[in-house]
Amino acid sequence: MGCIAFISISALAQSKVVTATIKVYGNCIMCKKRIETALDYKGIKKAEWSAKTKELVVVYNSDKITEKKIHELVAAAGHDTDQVKAKQETYAALPFCCLYRDHDHSGVID
Repeated sequence: MGCIAFISISALAQSKVVTATIKVYGNCIMCKKRIETALDYKGIKKAEWSAKTKELVVVYNSDKITEKKIHELVAAAGHDTDQVKAKQETYAALPFCCLYRDHDHSGVID
């Protein structure tokens, strides 16, 4: 019986923590907050987006969430990723300063 407990604990200890860098479009601090808040989700350990580089760095447990699901969560919040485009109605509901498809806000600083 102790052997079975050891095997199940060993399997749990081998969870895969992965770091991914994903291109996510947005403009400002409000975008940053929205993107990072959308990733307050089971299995995601850390999410940090840069308005300057348009890169989202996500640390997550691949046994609990997939990278595809991360893209979908970001798109559901109104932000396009390099793999999933946000629905037009969700994007259109963003504040004016966050409308990255329609307005170039180059030079925005984190």
